[in-house]
Amino acid sequence: MNRAELVDALSKTTGHTKADSERWLAAFVDTVSKNIKKKEGVKLVGFGTFTAAKRKARTGRNPQTGEAIKIPARSVPVFRPGNTLKEAVR
Repeated sequence: MNRAELVDALSKTTGHTKADSERWLAAFVDTVSKNIKKKEGVKLVGFGTFTAAKRKARTGRNPQTGEAIKIPARSVPVFRPGNTLKEAVR
């Protein structure tokens, strides 16, 4: 499902217009992104948790040349599903 299909599904489920659903989705993504950047994260009980995790610096290989390269440490976004979502998928 892409963003347009998600907006369609939200508008049908809620009875709101597609424009309202698009604004809601944009606000949700923006809010989650800002909270992850601030290292606060977002917890939706039953659905899951959006957080940031740190990756250590490591050594990798250039697949074309086989040359060793250094990959710097960085912070990456992480989603951990909640129990309700896990059960729904099973």
